[in-house]
Amino acid sequence: MTTGQAVVNALLAHGIDTVYALPGVHNDHFFDALYKAGNRVRVVHTRHEQGCAYMALGAALATGKPQVYSVVPGPGLLNTGAALLTAYSMNAPVLGLIGQIPQSTIRRDLGQLHEIRDQAGIIERLVDHSARIPRAADAPRLVAEAIRSMSIDRPGPAALECGMDVWGRAEPVVDCAPLPVFEPPIDDDAVTAAAKLLGAAKNPMIVCGGGAQDAAKEVTRLSAMLQAPVLGYRRGRGILDSRDPLSITLPLAHEMWPEVDVVIGVGTRLLQQLTVWGTDKNLKVIRVEADPDEPERAGKPDVALLGDSAAVLRKLLAALPAHNAKRKSRKAEMQERQAKLAKRLAKLVPQMAILDAIRAELPENGIFVDEVTQIGFAARLALPVYNPRTFISPGYQDNLGWGFATALGVQDARRDVPVLSITGDGGFLYTATEMASAVRHKIPLVTVVFNNNAYGNVKLIQQEWYGGRTIASDLTNPDFVKFAESFGAAAERVETPAELRAALRRGFRRRGGPTLIDMPVQAMPSPWEFIMMPRVRG
Repeated sequence: MTTGQAVVNALLAHGIDTVYALPGVHNDHFFDALYKAGNRVRVVHTRHEQGCAYMALGAALATGKPQVYSVVPGPGLLNTGAALLTAYSMNAPVLGLIGQIPQSTIRRDLGQLHEIRDQAGIIERLVDHSARIPRAADAPRLVAEAIRSMSIDRPGPAALECGMDVWGRAEPVVDCAPLPVFEPPIDDDAVTAAAKLLGAAKNPMIVCGGGAQDAAKEVTRLSAMLQAPVLGYRRGRGILDSRDPLSITLPLAHEMWPEVDVVIGVGTRLLQQLTVWGTDKNLKVIRVEADPDEPERAGKPDVALLGDSAAVLRKLLAALPAHNAKRKSRKAEMQERQAKLAKRLAKLVPQMAILDAIRAELPENGIFVDEVTQIGFAARLALPVYNPRTFISPGYQDNLGWGFATALGVQDARRDVPVLSITGDGGFLYTATEMASAVRHKIPLVTVVFNNNAYGNVKLIQQEWYGGRTIASDLTNPDFVKFAESFGAAAERVETPAELRAALRRGFRRRGGPTLIDMPVQAMPSPWEFIMMPRVRG
């Protein structure tokens, strides 16, 4: 078979049946192999390379399973750079299949179409694993190794290059089954040490990040056993149901931080807590991490537990009862704290009213896709989230413009549930032309564009921190309703939270294609006092 056919067969052998892609001459033989695979593989093609890479990222974040995109080399690769960088920072299993110039001309600087100096070196700095496919016979093994790399230590993206002349070359190929993933044994002594620290703690706290997404049941049990509040921010939202009084967000965690005597971080860098809020000799730190290099990056912990979060926590839950102090319920205390925080957050009046409307219409299992916008910042603090993988946020890259295309991938991969993309007018226009892809592939995403004719966050900072000297922050926008309708999407404009509720209800019922809701808004109160909070220890 050809190299292209060998790669397609290898993807299918790993349960991957969708490729997000933008075709081009360097990958023609690969796309011919996709065509010949018939209905075994679905190709979702986009209008820009960043669109297909962000869609693969969204699908990976929504499912936790490897997702694939394919683009041409040079400009095609570079156009996907932000999505690959975001996948790396969010530990998302995204596989890029990147074209290359003819294999014999690589590194010769001949000026081949889309040639880029040391493309492999650029890729290497954006992913955890990369390689070049030299021939068809090697393709199954290289695909298997790339996909296995996403399950070794910290998950993350991978990429495979293939020369344009290699995709179509045929030779005998032996299939390669998915490779086993070696899981090192969990250190029982470390588990016992962690159990003793937690069991004796008077004010423990659990902090969850994206690495805890598949350990929600275990985190919930641990929280109940310790009566420990669980901080979830950005990717940690929804791991403990927001209806549990022990589920807290950033401001309440900061308020409680000076009281904490043992903190256990589950799949999180703990960067803000350990380096900004501060530590001292009275705080014991436990880290649960898949990556053996991670626990000491922000300071050496008292105990490091290495392995899959769910597996580690199950061991810890089994060991804890022998050491755990008798604990009273903190329900009343936490309800009182939550009520006080709600009064503080009430100053974010426009944002809170909009979030109330969203939560009232988005089903419990519906997925909310965050964006760098004032509504997004408030949602990280105050939107109730009930399940893991239902609050999709961009992690520490926090890159403007990621949201709409990523949400298309979320909705494409999870057509069984409603998905809501929230975005500002500035961020939306980064990938707004993917509305054509949404219509073409009948992706029923509902998108709300909060429109203030500005890069609102930039303008707010300039007004508050730079004496009102605003520059390069005002925007000229199209009529977003007419824009969406010109592609064949459903669209409407709303003015109030009540109108937004009704529009969301209509949009979530519409499953044959996308919906855009344009909501003009004015300047909103700053959320920074609830996010950028000072040192309180050490």
